[in-house]
Amino acid sequence: MLARERSFTRAAEKLHITQQSLSAHIAGMEQELGCKLVVRRIPLELTYAGSVLLRYATDFQQSYNAMKREFSDISQNHRGVLRVGIAATRGRVFLPDVISRFQQRYPSMAVALSEGSNSALHQMLLSGTLDVAIADFPILMSDIQLRLFYRERIVLLISKALFQSVYGDCAESTAKQFREGDFSKLASCPFVMGTEDDIDGRIGHDLLGRAGVTTPIVRSTSHNVGMLLTLCLKGIGACFCPENLARDMMPGGDPGALMRFDLGNEAQYAMRFGYRKQPYQWAVISDFMDIAGQVQDDLQRRAAENADPEQTVFS
Repeated sequence: MLARERSFTRAAEKLHITQQSLSAHIAGMEQELGCKLVVRRIPLELTYAGSVLLRYATDFQQSYNAMKREFSDISQNHRGVLRVGIAATRGRVFLPDVISRFQQRYPSMAVALSEGSNSALHQMLLSGTLDVAIADFPILMSDIQLRLFYRERIVLLISKALFQSVYGDCAESTAKQFREGDFSKLASCPFVMGTEDDIDGRIGHDLLGRAGVTTPIVRSTSHNVGMLLTLCLKGIGACFCPENLARDMMPGGDPGALMRFDLGNEAQYAMRFGYRKQPYQWAVISDFMDIAGQVQDDLQRRAAENADPEQTVFS
């Protein structure tokens, strides 16, 4: 905790002990090991010996947690907390159903949710503060095991009013160009966008770059896809958005007021479960992933049954 917080005061608060007790514990370890472990300044720094101790302590902690989980699987006495990381907007779509079903199976387990951008979730997983993350993993990580969850695609959404305002008499021909994959005229369209740490922001910037739009007109940025959808509906700017989130999270208003344009195979990606490689894999994690997969299958089936292909297509 001290290495994570880089502060005796904050670490003591998280550990629910006094700062004096924590300082005494560290001093005792330094005496026992014969090495200085921390440089006491703001922010606190670990010495080389402190970094070595942290590596061993992390290994010990992971082994101890793995042992407890294996015995809980053996005894079928599952108690504790499953730590799950996901982007806030994506979690709102299906996690309530997932957690409901999960706790029917594991009534003594709690689920602690952490929300963040894609890159933040990767770091939390690597640091050991998450048991499982639901994210896009474009780069393989040596300590992380991946399992496919579902495939997602980004679409371009523009309000009909904004489209008409920007393109005027050329609206029909411009829409035809967009449907044929020519997005060069997006240079004159304003946007509300995610950042390049977000999947939608990264794919959106890549597509604009390929279309020759090097300096897009960006009216607003946000990590929150729900906020981007609201701004898009109000005609403030076009947005790049995961199609399933746009369908399931339309924040009021008439969804028929939006035009949708497909962006091709480059805008498709896999959402995956990521979890740390362990000598023993906790059965609770596997069951959580199985339940989430069942919920996602149900959502996709209902979406297919209720689909209206004309609802968001420019006419």
